[in-house]
Amino acid sequence: MSGKGLNNFFKEYLNEKSIFLNKRVLQASYNPENVLHREKEVNLIANILAPILKKEKPSNVFIYGKTGTGKTLTMKYISDHINDVADEKKIQVKIIYLNCKLKRVADTEYRLIAQLVREFGKDIPPTGLPTDEVYNIFFKTIEDSEVILLLILDEIDQLVNKAGDEIIYNLTRINTELDKSQISLVGISNSLVFTDNLDPRVRSSLSEEEVLFPPYNALQIQDILKKRASIAFNSGVIGPGVIEKCAAYAAREHGDARRAIELLRVAGELTERKKKKKIRLQELDRAQEKIEKDRVIDTIQTQPKQSQTALYCITSLINEMKNKTYTGEIYEKYKTLCINLNLRPLTQRRISDIIAELDMLGIVNTNVVSRGRYGRTKEITIGYPLSMTTKIRKILESELGLS
Repeated sequence: MSGKGLNNFFKEYLNEKSIFLNKRVLQASYNPENVLHREKEVNLIANILAPILKKEKPSNVFIYGKTGTGKTLTMKYISDHINDVADEKKIQVKIIYLNCKLKRVADTEYRLIAQLVREFGKDIPPTGLPTDEVYNIFFKTIEDSEVILLLILDEIDQLVNKAGDEIIYNLTRINTELDKSQISLVGISNSLVFTDNLDPRVRSSLSEEEVLFPPYNALQIQDILKKRASIAFNSGVIGPGVIEKCAAYAAREHGDARRAIELLRVAGELTERKKKKKIRLQELDRAQEKIEKDRVIDTIQTQPKQSQTALYCITSLINEMKNKTYTGEIYEKYKTLCINLNLRPLTQRRISDIIAELDMLGIVNTNVVSRGRYGRTKEITIGYPLSMTTKIRKILESELGLS
C-alpha cells in the first residue's frame, strides 16, 4: 500500500462507525462497579480487613485460585471501598498494591522495599544502597507515618521465585519492632501449591487466613459477559449464541472469566476488521483459535528452564505413546535430559508441582488415576491443540538448545 493509499485507509477508518461503545470495559485494567458471583469471598475478606478502619492490624490473608477467578478484581474492589470510607471519615489508611510479576518492581528484595518507600512519597535510588539500609529507611518511614499498612502482593509466588521467601518473613517480623505502625499482608497467587514449598515460619505468618476462589461455571461467566457486553458494544452487535458459546469455551478451560472477556473483545476486533456489524459464531471460533495459539506460545516461551525441560519430556513421551503419559515416566526421562543439558535435576515432588502449574496454565491436563496395588499416579495429556505439537516441540528445542 502506497503512502497516499495508507492515508486514505486511515481516514476511512476514522469515518467508520465502530461496533464498540467502550472497548476499555473488555480490557484487563477495567474495574467494574460490582464484582459478580463473588459475594461470599467479598464478605469474607471485608470482614477480615475491616479492623484497619479502627487502626487495628488485620490478619494476614492468603488468597489463591486459578487464573481468571476474580482474585485481583475482588481485592481492588474491596480496597477502593475501604479507601472511600477512610476518606469520608478522615481515617488514615494506607493500602499499597504491587503486582510482583512486573520487572524492576519485585525481582529483588531491594527493589521491592525501595518501591514501598517510594509509595510513601520518598525518593530512593533503584540500586546502590545496602539492603539493610533500605530496610531501615522503610522502617523509619512507616513508623513516622503512624499507619496500619495493608500491603497487597499480587502474584506473590513470582516474588518468592525471584527473591526467595525470606522477604515475606522479614516483612511480617518488622511488626515486632514497630510501635506506632503495623503491616498486614495480603498475598494473591494463581498457584494452588505455592504455600507447600514455603519455609514453615513463612507459611504460618502469611496464611493466618486463607480464601480460595473457585472457578466460575458457565452460567456465571454468561452473567459476567452479558454485563460487560451491554456496556462495551453498541446495541444489536452480539449475534445469537455468541455469549453462551464464549462462556462454554471459558468454563471448559478452568472457569477463566478473564479469558472469556478477552475472547469476546478479540471476536469484536476480528468482526470490525472484516467491516461487519454483528459478531457471529464464526468470528468467535476464529478468535478462540488466535488467542489459544498466541497464549500457548507466549506462556511456553516465558516459562523457567526447568518447566520447559519437564514439558519437553511430556511432549516427547506423548509423541511416542500417542495420547498420554504418567508422572514416573516423565521423571525418568527428565533426569536423563538434565544430564544432556548440564542442568541440576529437581526432586520428583518438585517436578510434580511443575506439572500441576502447567495444568493450571492449561498447557497440560492432569488426572489422578489408581494403578491398583501400585498406588495412585497422575495421568498427563496435552492441553493445547494437537495441530500445534510440532511447533511447540521446535520452540522448546530452540529454548533448551536442543535444535
